[in-house]
Formats: sequence, C-alpha cells, structure tokens
Amino acid sequence: MTPKKLAATLTASALVLTGLTAGGAPAQATVESRPHTPQPPPKNPTAIGYGGAVASVDPEATKVGIGVLRRGGNAVDAAVATAAALGVTEPYSAGIGGGGYFVYYDAKTRKVHTIDGRETAPAAMPGDAFMNDATGQAYPFAQLVTSGVSVGVPGTLATWDSALKSWGSLSLKRAIKPAADLADRGFVVDQTFRNQTLDNKARFAQVVPTAKLFLPGGDAPQVGTVFKNKELARTYELIGKQGPSAFYRGPLAAEMAAVVKTPPKAPGATLPMFPGYLTPADLAKYKVLKQDPTKVRYDGLEVYGMAPSSSGGTTVGEALNILAPKKLSKLSTPDALHNYLEASALSFADRNAYVGDPAFVDVPTEELLSKGFGAERSCQIDPDQAAVKPVKPGSPDGSYAPCAPGVTTTERPDTEGLSTTHLVAADRWGNVVSYTLTIEQTGGSGITVPGRGFLLNNELTDFSAVPDPADPNRIEPNKRPRSSMSPTIVLRHGKPFLALGSPGGSTIITTVLQTLTNRLDRGMTLPQAVAAPRASQRNTANVTAEPAFIEAYEDDLTPYGHKLVLAGDALTSAAEIGAVAALEVLPGGGYLAAAEPKRRGGGSAATVHQVWPR
Repeated sequence: MTPKKLAATLTASALVLTGLTAGGAPAQATVESRPHTPQPPPKNPTAIGYGGAVASVDPEATKVGIGVLRRGGNAVDAAVATAAALGVTEPYSAGIGGGGYFVYYDAKTRKVHTIDGRETAPAAMPGDAFMNDATGQAYPFAQLVTSGVSVGVPGTLATWDSALKSWGSLSLKRAIKPAADLADRGFVVDQTFRNQTLDNKARFAQVVPTAKLFLPGGDAPQVGTVFKNKELARTYELIGKQGPSAFYRGPLAAEMAAVVKTPPKAPGATLPMFPGYLTPADLAKYKVLKQDPTKVRYDGLEVYGMAPSSSGGTTVGEALNILAPKKLSKLSTPDALHNYLEASALSFADRNAYVGDPAFVDVPTEELLSKGFGAERSCQIDPDQAAVKPVKPGSPDGSYAPCAPGVTTTERPDTEGLSTTHLVAADRWGNVVSYTLTIEQTGGSGITVPGRGFLLNNELTDFSAVPDPADPNRIEPNKRPRSSMSPTIVLRHGKPFLALGSPGGSTIITTVLQTLTNRLDRGMTLPQAVAAPRASQRNTANVTAEPAFIEAYEDDLTPYGHKLVLAGDALTSAAEIGAVAALEVLPGGGYLAAAEPKRRGGGSAATVHQVWPR
C-alpha cells in the first residue's frame, strides 16, 4: 500500500479506531504558563499514522523518540532515547539509578527477545537486612524506602547499552544526546511534576543533594517554570564519551557506593536512613540477562512477556490461560469482570507461591504457563460467586485434573512501589519495543547522587522483609527481587498486533491483563481499553478499584460477593491504577499509538507521519 493510500485509509478509520469512553476524549495539555516561558509539546493521548510510533507518559520524551525515528533510527534507538528523556522529565519514576525489562520484536527474524535489566542485591547484603534486632520485627516500610539499605545495583544503563549493541543502529552516545540536551535546556513543569515533588517534599528535604536539586528555594518547582538538570546533562555527556564504564566503574561508581553507605542527611533529619551495602565491585560486575520471553496463545494470538525475575509474564500468561475456557467475549459485562477478577486472584496466588529470581529459586515457569495448569485453575472459578480470599495456590506439577484443590502456603505482604514508567516504540520496518523501567517508589530511595543529577532506586524493598526459607522472594546476596513489570507484545500470525505495559507496582499485572481483555474480548478500541476504569484483584479480601469503576460496576459485582474499595497510593492517596502506553499495528502497516488520556496528567502518543490528529 502506498503512503498516500495508507494515509487515506487511516484517515477514514480514525474516528472509529479512537472512539473513547465517556470522559476519555483526547485533549491538549493544559498547564499554567508565564510570559516568555517555553511551552511543552502538544500532549495527544492518541495518534494514528505510519512510519513508526512512540507512546509514553511525557510529551517531551515522546517527541525525542519520534525525532530519532524521523532521522532514520529504529525502534530500539527510539526506545532508548525516549527512556533517557524520561530520566529527565520523569526523574521520580525512572532513570539510570534504576532498572527494568525490555521486550523486542525483531521484524527480520520474526522473533521476540527480552533483556532482564533488573537491579540486584549487593554481594554483602544479609538476609535479615530489613529486620530490627531489638524488636524482632521488620523496620517500618517508610524507613526502609528512604535509605541506603534499599538501593540495588542499577541495571538501566546496561540495558540501554545491550539493546543498542544487539539491535540498534545508534551508538549509546547518539541515543542519549537528545536527553542530555533536554536536561540542559530544561522542560516546562506541569502540575503532575509539582504534585509528585510535593508528595515527597518531607523526605527529599532530609537528603542534602536531593533537596538542592528538586526543592530549589525549599519548595517544589512551580507550574509553568522551566526545570533544568545541568548535573544530569553532564552525567549523560560523560556516559556518551566514555560508555557504560563511566557509570559502572571509576569515580561515579565510587560516589554511588559512598552515598549508599553514608546517606547525606540534612541537619535535623528525622529518618534513620539506614546505610546500604552497595560497593564499586557490585557495580563493576553487574550484567543484564538475555532470556527467552514467556509465551501463551490466547484466542489465536501469541502473547509474549517477561520471564522471571519478573512475575509479569508468568502471571499475565497464566491468567489468560485461566480465562481462555471462559470465552469472555460471549459473557455479559458483569460476568466478564467477575471472571477477570477471579482469574487475577488465582494467578496471584501462584505468583506469590512460586515466582522469584530463577538463579536462586526453581521457578516452574513452563508449568505455570501450561494449558493444563490454566484449565485446572480455571475450574476453580464459580460463575456465580467470588471465592473467599486469599485463595490457595495450585500445584504446577505437570499432573492436572479438573478442579484440583489448592495447596496451603503463607500469604506475604506486597510492598512493590507504584511509581514506574512504560513506553512503546515501533519503526517503519516493523520492529517493536515494549519497555518498562523504574526506580521503584515515587522518588526511589530519595537519595540523589551528589552532583550527578539522578536518584537511586529503592528496588530492594520488593524483597520480602522477613526472612523465610520457603519464600521465593526472600533477600539473598546478588539476587534480583521479584517484579511485576509486564512489558507485553502480542503477535497475530507471527507479526506484531499490540504492544503495551504500565507502571503501578503489583497492579501492573492486572492493568495489562484488564487492558488486554478490554481490547481482545470486550469490543473496545485500544484507546477505549486504555481509558476504561480499572480494578485490581491480587488475592486479597477486597478488590481495589478506581472511583469510576466503583461507580459503574459496584452494583453489578456486589451480588457475586466482590467488595470494591478505593485504590490509593499510600504516599500520595491518588486513586489511580496504572498508566498504560500502548500501540496497535493497523492493516496496511499503519500505527495507532495510545497513552493515558487522564491518569498521571495524561500521556503522549505520536507517529512519524501523523494522519490523526493533525
């Protein structure tokens, strides 16, 4: 199909493909501005076009990624460039002080590849690092978050380097240069950035370099002002000149280790800021892992995700296998939602019981993703009544019978942070990237590396705090904490159809699952599937839900026995679940890119040759 014919086809179908639920119409960004202040790029949550696409939570980052594609870069180049820009504009969610998971579809080989760039525990970290010897109890989570002890060995920069060397066309220096320029010139502060800073003001103020960078004059940057991060610009420039060794070896590595060992407290700081165990040797030996993706078939489609150490691929995949016999597309909305919630609970029971870092735990990945196990678990769903939670995990042992009872294990609290970010990218050749990256909690550990412009993660709080030999996610040296990040690529007839992912801690899994079922089973367009109100059942007594979901479906779901309660981040009380970035490949090779219309202030989607909106 010629570009002219493709453009005509895409234009004709734009309104149909972008039909949104009530309240979800695309809107331009509305931020307070001051005279002579640069304006941020337009923030369109939905875009249709061809030549490539990018979607992320931020318009500056999406603009950077699209710029790379327009200059001839491929999807991997664009994904790394976008991620580096998010390190500038979304520093409380992502950056080189964290880690993540990278899923890539190679159009030449028609294969899906993944990179595990998850943080690791330092070699000297003891199994009881989060325990208070005086009380025999774990330290309060709020104390562990803002501390050196929560900091894992970062994997983000190594992920970028590995992806570019394996499949990119740009050098690391060229890929991150637009982000360095962005950090140098600054970006316009919006209400979301100010709110996130204010939410963390109390703890940021207790860390000297963090207060200096993110609380200039003692307050969060005002909406409409330009926030510049010259320190990060210089750090990116250093990495561009010297490569990853500038980060994982040498002075910067020593500085990271020093600040983790002795967090720079401000006078009068009240948080204990426990020292951590990170050393230059830990940084020098860090390696990403290339591994096979998870894969399940669902309604004739192939759904690929991240294998452990992430629990995203196994849990989303298992839930789809549980739902497959239910034929959601033929059910009423209440029945479909009931089955979605019950499948989520069952798959979370198995996640918690069996999934951890496979270098330390014998994870039954193949069995968790088997059709037989999914069918056995599916039989546990009562079509008329919600099970009493928590439900027991199943036995992924290769021997499956209809309606087999679960097994007893210990339920453990989930402390995974909600503040992460996700992006998708595709190019004119048909390569696709789905990439989730994070520094964990909003603001990570709260510790900025002095003079370097980036926050360190608090990923190690994803481990279970209380030592238990039976726990697959207990703390061990050099181990990767279990994650819920779920970057996903869906193929139809061996070629990309969908790519999606989300932030949100353990709600990432349910957000991706719900978005998939919305699009594949419930007749929604991709923008509708992204905008629809959400609920998350993670094998708990109550279902956490957004206000709009409660308003729309509480009366329908109460007769089944589901109790809906308001979702909320313990740090910010924001009753939102996830923030999806996604794309869909359209007939003829066009792209529909979709980001959130409202959550987290709304996301940004764009295509190289944009047909809609103009």
